[in-house]
Amino acid sequence: MFVALRTLSSHLVPSSLCPPSFPTSGPSTMSTHTTFPLSLASQSMCRTNRGTVRGYFLAGRNMVWWPIGASLFASNIGSGHFVGLAGTGAATGLAVAGFEWNALFLVLLLGWLFVPVYLTAGVITMPQYLKKRFGGKRIRLYLSVLSLFMYIFTKISVDMFSGAVFIQQALGWNIYVAVIALLIITTIYTVTGGLAALMFTDTIQSFVMIGGSCVLMGFAFNAVGGYQAMFDKYMQALPRQTLSPNPALYNISASCYLPREDSFQMMRDAVVSDMPWPAVILGLSINSLWYWCTDQVIVQRCLAGKNLTHVKAGCILCGYLKLLPMFLMVMPGMISRILYPDEVACVIPEECKRICGTEVGCSNIAYPKLVVSLMPSGLRGLMLAVMLAALMSSLASIFNSSGTLFTMDIYNRLRPQASDKELLIVGRVWILLLVGVSIAWIPVVQAAQGGQLFDYIQSVSSYLAPPIAAIFLLGLFVKRVNEQGAFWGLVGGLAIGMARMIPEFFYGTGSCLFPSTCPRLICGVHYLYFAFILFCLTATIAMGVSLCTSPIPEKHVSREEASYRKGGKPFAPQGPCSLLDSFPRATRRVRCKSGRSNPKAAASSGRLRRCLGWFCGMAADSQEQPEPSPEEKAEELRRLTDITEHPTWRRIVNINAVVMMALAIFLWGYYA
Repeated sequence: MFVALRTLSSHLVPSSLCPPSFPTSGPSTMSTHTTFPLSLASQSMCRTNRGTVRGYFLAGRNMVWWPIGASLFASNIGSGHFVGLAGTGAATGLAVAGFEWNALFLVLLLGWLFVPVYLTAGVITMPQYLKKRFGGKRIRLYLSVLSLFMYIFTKISVDMFSGAVFIQQALGWNIYVAVIALLIITTIYTVTGGLAALMFTDTIQSFVMIGGSCVLMGFAFNAVGGYQAMFDKYMQALPRQTLSPNPALYNISASCYLPREDSFQMMRDAVVSDMPWPAVILGLSINSLWYWCTDQVIVQRCLAGKNLTHVKAGCILCGYLKLLPMFLMVMPGMISRILYPDEVACVIPEECKRICGTEVGCSNIAYPKLVVSLMPSGLRGLMLAVMLAALMSSLASIFNSSGTLFTMDIYNRLRPQASDKELLIVGRVWILLLVGVSIAWIPVVQAAQGGQLFDYIQSVSSYLAPPIAAIFLLGLFVKRVNEQGAFWGLVGGLAIGMARMIPEFFYGTGSCLFPSTCPRLICGVHYLYFAFILFCLTATIAMGVSLCTSPIPEKHVSREEASYRKGGKPFAPQGPCSLLDSFPRATRRVRCKSGRSNPKAAASSGRLRRCLGWFCGMAADSQEQPEPSPEEKAEELRRLTDITEHPTWRRIVNINAVVMMALAIFLWGYYA
């Protein structure tokens, strides 16, 4: 997120308004991105002003392919994935890797189909795209609010919980004490950090995470006796305590502690299995379409690319990296069950409560248990530090994206005359409120889906994401869909999704020992099947309402497809809204640091106030710059919406995309 935000803001500001020592384009920019990362971060902190809305929330389009790919991977893979993938792998086997390998195809769809449309449209946020495509104001507001809720349910609370699990296993702290400690550090990290420094930190951390997890994978396979030994021993990984200490209260079925018979299959039975293969192909693809192609955090990283070829190459790099979680997370999780069956595969609620703090099972401790128990002291500390740093980086990205959506798409509508300083304060206060709600949701995360964190993430996404994916897809390919159809499709889809989600969380998802009492008519359909049904119902509502109402006037209908395929002009927005005019006057201020603070402002401010302003990146040394001329705005918009590609490099990235898809299909077939 921080990568894209910083890079986008520098593109919104004409290069003539910045000092020559901090170029915004040209060969010198490329050279600065090949030096030592620390110098890059420090230079970028100077180039990106934390004290303006555009400096804090946005950045310019100048990123090359490798930071884009690494940032896409890092924004997706955090401590939640390490904990969730390894935990579900320990509990059910290899099939959970399908969530990762499915993303390979959708991340290519992002680079080849969606990003050209977004660039051609000249948008920065996804709600802004829907507003330009359909017109009106309510869709933009609706998507902003729903996105914020989804960040709470599927991102912030999950990351906080998974990070707390690491701290709990390493230091023995109470889970809520661990959460509070994480939040204090992350809040400081988010409020004071510049987008540019966080961007390079995020990029470097992704490869450090891969290196550290490769080392842990080596220790794990060595401890279990090798690759084949894992498959031989997994089916015998049973806890010693399997008898109920209180038979009058509950009995323990063998199915609750025996590994699944289909543990080594990724394509499982279509009806009775935990991961039906048609649901994985259909429902999971819909969830991935929402996450990879329409989510603000992911898409904004691609909007930072220097050109479309760099974006596509970054998507390919991310796709190759997404092949790794099967071997770096899922299989080590299975090994953890083999080595520590009494803890990871515990089945007695009282014992599980003692081990990991939750009664529904302790499979979520599989990965941190390996880190704490297998790695030498030095490497153990390094791995824990990397995991926590990745957690904080992920949270900081989500916090900033949430602040962007709330400030620019919600609060800015309520107070269009708000100043830079007011918007910055509101964005930071909103982050604190978001954190409070996320903490309150953690007990639900602990108990949901039988304690399997990754299944919880996908189930919530299946209830909320398909309507968004349906409207974006219809907006791209069906010209007849209008604002009324899109809005009521979103509202109807949300109502249907909540009709499933609310009863499921009210009755609880249950566990093997204590199944949920939710009526089968409501909760009996697998959540991935439900995602496909919800997608189809939303599309039906949107098309039905659109056909019953007036079409969008031809002059306002988007020409995205023709534009990016034929190199045409960006489509006309639904109102007098250009890329640069979509922000209030206060947000169009540009401040270029001269290295010294304003002496008059410094004299008029108290020391404490100045220190607080510096801490929050709002020191009083800003100066108003002239408003860009219409010609400058037009040139900047043309540069931002340019999607031309060099023919040779376009062929190279296309060939690489085909090779990556072939490799993914081979792996799917091998482990099917």
